[in-house]
Amino acid sequence: MYRLIAGLVLALSSTAAAAEPAPPPDYSYETRVLQLPKGSRPHDASPGRPGEIWYTAQGQGALGIIDVGDWTYRQVPLGEESAPHGVVLGPDGKAWITDSGQNAIVRYDPTSEAIDVWKLPEGNGYTNLNTGAFDADGVHWFTGQNGIYGKVDSSGAMEVFKDPEGRGPYGIDASPDGGIWYVSLAGSHLAQVSRKTGSVTVIEPPHEGAGLRRVWADSAGDLWISGWNSGKLYRYRPSSKQWTSFDLPGEQPKAYAVYVDERDDVWVTDFASNNTLVFDPESERWIATIPGSGPNANVRQILGRGNQVYLPESGTDRLMMVTVGK
Repeated sequence: MYRLIAGLVLALSSTAAAAEPAPPPDYSYETRVLQLPKGSRPHDASPGRPGEIWYTAQGQGALGIIDVGDWTYRQVPLGEESAPHGVVLGPDGKAWITDSGQNAIVRYDPTSEAIDVWKLPEGNGYTNLNTGAFDADGVHWFTGQNGIYGKVDSSGAMEVFKDPEGRGPYGIDASPDGGIWYVSLAGSHLAQVSRKTGSVTVIEPPHEGAGLRRVWADSAGDLWISGWNSGKLYRYRPSSKQWTSFDLPGEQPKAYAVYVDERDDVWVTDFASNNTLVFDPESERWIATIPGSGPNANVRQILGRGNQVYLPESGTDRLMMVTVGK
């Protein structure tokens, strides 16, 4: 059990407040680490069926399934050229995977163990598929770093679109109303997707070349975005179209993954310090620092369920589960 006392937490915000925010409450958490196969390079981890965590073994072309009860795992091969990147739990209870190796969206049914492989349409070339999210209608939207985004439904019917500024589409998430937003790393912009037409509205961040890497919506619909190049955490408020930025602690931070938990606390991974940081939006303070389980842990995506947050460490071949005190 670890505890961080509020009086020791630094306030780091790029905007001056009229009055000092109230200090956050004490923060407690426990960690549990599972060693996965050497060379598996777990990229993303996601809630699976009740009692399960799913992860993509990018280095071994497999979907990993962890039993939280007995803390064991097994891996399901996805195909000869598979290099899975993202995985999310679909409304159908199946694992939906962006597989950059197969240039395909892969769906795994944990009940029947059937695997569907939906290749991207010819003419798109190698797209370097990244991450996926589901909209309000249960349609799976995805990004590809080579300049595309797209959607596929449960029948496998697929459409692919070109990002208006080219290379870079990366993190993607659905807002509480079921809308779809993604960010471009190379293009350094936020994009709001029209679910009807597939077109996007491009929204520029306040800092040029910020390198927007991941995006996640909180319960109010505000978007939290990691700036890989800028070393900042951003909040974009669609209701007012306003940006706010917050500096990560330390020198030359590299903000990668971002996730908003059930409390609306914001989790960010910093590759420079090898830490996962937790930010309290109400007090505008960093309230927890969770070290990687080993050097260069490299947590590239964060997801969770309830008060449990999953940190897949691609650099150590481990999965860290953080349980936050109630």
